[in-house]
Amino acid sequence: MPHLLIFGLGYSAGRLARRLAGEGWTIEGTGSAGSMRFDDRAAVEAALRRATHILSSVPPGESGDPVLTTYGAAIATAPAAWIGYLSSTGVYGDTGGAWVDESAPVGLGRRSARAAADLAWQGLGRPVHVFRLPGIYGPGRSALDRLRAGAARRIDLPAQIFSRVHIDDIVAGAVAGMDGPPGVYNLADDRPCPQNEVIACASALLGVAPPPLQTLEQADLSPAALAFYSENRRVANGKAKRLLGWRPLYPDYRSGLAACLAAETGLHGDDHAAER
Repeated sequence: MPHLLIFGLGYSAGRLARRLAGEGWTIEGTGSAGSMRFDDRAAVEAALRRATHILSSVPPGESGDPVLTTYGAAIATAPAAWIGYLSSTGVYGDTGGAWVDESAPVGLGRRSARAAADLAWQGLGRPVHVFRLPGIYGPGRSALDRLRAGAARRIDLPAQIFSRVHIDDIVAGAVAGMDGPPGVYNLADDRPCPQNEVIACASALLGVAPPPLQTLEQADLSPAALAFYSENRRVANGKAKRLLGWRPLYPDYRSGLAACLAAETGLHGDDHAAER
């Protein structure tokens, strides 16, 4: 039976784990939601010997990729038939709003550590699927939630373009990659757009007024948020479509946000039914 070992059982990888567990896969993982501690070397190396598939979603730190630093040699010699890594389209840096695909150079932007980790996984010495992800959203983690929390901002930068991807399309891309050729793949939706469009759509879905338009200075953003607005790019997804047969279930933010709202409404409805 297929057996997946996940390093970093977080939001995206956890969604993949739930889907595959429902299809009969055995799932093991590190992290707060996982079955073992990352630093339990004996347990992790035993899991590596059992796994048919390995996925890392752990971001790099200041000293590099902790998964490769600690277990790189064991992963390179593990019997698993498939290895995947969740990377970031931040490795491309700022393109001034131009389209970028997997042939573009990396390491030119603020994500230098991420770019180094991305390249290190490609250089593992065996075939690896590297999935580069833009802004991730889904139920419980979208513009809808930021609006409810009063944390959504509309910044007066109309030419600032970003790409994004629904969490279920990440899951679908990873699953498609398990039967497709190794390599680097961008998993992004079909409609890069200014963040303000997304906030406006979410506001309409919730029936609330959008937050006021602000300058960067007025918004008083965190350093991380300011860094986000320092880059501007459109992410092309054609390679994943051509080679993996992947198509985003949510090709734009409108369909994705509507699905998030429907999922949240359904969840709350189930909760109320249970109470009754």
